[in-house]
Amino acid sequence: MGLKHKHGSLMIAGACLFLASISVELEAQTPSPTPVPPTSTEAAQPAQSPSPAPPSQSEGTTGLPQAQPSEQPPSDDQSGVFVFKKEVQEVSLHATVVDDQRRLVTNLDRPAFTVFEDGVRQATTSFHRDDVPVAMGIVIDNSGSMREKRNKVNEAVLNLIRASNPNDEIFVVNFSQNSYLDQDFTSDINLLQQALQKVSAQGSTALYDAIIASAVHLKNNPHVERKVLLVITDGRDNASQETLQEATRRLQQQNGPTLYAIGLLSDELQQSGTDALQSLAASTGGVAFFPQSLDEVDGITRTVAHDIRSQYTIGYKSSNPNPGGGYRRIQVTAQAPGYRNLTVRTRSGYYPGEAVH
Repeated sequence: MGLKHKHGSLMIAGACLFLASISVELEAQTPSPTPVPPTSTEAAQPAQSPSPAPPSQSEGTTGLPQAQPSEQPPSDDQSGVFVFKKEVQEVSLHATVVDDQRRLVTNLDRPAFTVFEDGVRQATTSFHRDDVPVAMGIVIDNSGSMREKRNKVNEAVLNLIRASNPNDEIFVVNFSQNSYLDQDFTSDINLLQQALQKVSAQGSTALYDAIIASAVHLKNNPHVERKVLLVITDGRDNASQETLQEATRRLQQQNGPTLYAIGLLSDELQQSGTDALQSLAASTGGVAFFPQSLDEVDGITRTVAHDIRSQYTIGYKSSNPNPGGGYRRIQVTAQAPGYRNLTVRTRSGYYPGEAVH
């Protein structure tokens, strides 16, 4: 699958795309996918999957930047043997803390936190709790069942943007069977509003494909460290080429995004739809919300904006020297005078060195 223009948008027509034709700048930096035959803007067809792009010199086979060995001068014995060292990548965690009344706690210092990876305590290497900008993808279901809901959803999303850091870089994806990048990264609320209004409300729901493609696009923004996805849907996935398990794995790449979800689910979809959205959000340290009515969505988006601006960022370099080794579990605890039973919400783990493809 590749990218096509449609009504001024870009179509993300699959889960494993690189969004390589979003801009001239990206085309210059990223290998181009297999050429896509031209189509009319009125009847864009799903594109073919591009061949996996070869890694750049600064990337490993997984696509994430890999630590490069640093060459050291020969030792004093003049043996001519060089010593190679690999620099361990910092794992960056974005954490939200609540007290036993579920109220946000935003005044903790670095010593309050303890980080464990696979049960082993880790030494933190960085810490801050500033309201720094984020790169955010707003991913909204554009299937037929959303037709009557989009006006209120769009207004709630605009209120989230207004309540966010004014320097956030935000893009908008509308999806049904295919996903369209209707606005690339911007801080201009007028452009974002125009993108939210590009509603066709037809077709099926390829939720997992949209999430994976949007995570790829977030990764391709190197300017902002913190990355967030907000997903709004009213149905379970019924059209994706990718699975829930694959979407979860892609989100759990090292230093991947935090996902927030709003599920506007009917009674018959509550169980399966709820489980999927909760699983995706919890694995990244985010939250899934399931409002009983559309009137609740506005309050939820404001809560999400406040949650994002109240996060701590904690960095550590894993004590596990194995650059691979599969999934690594993360647990973060917090203790501070005057608080009981603090709960830290952050990602549940990660795959070291793995990238979204």
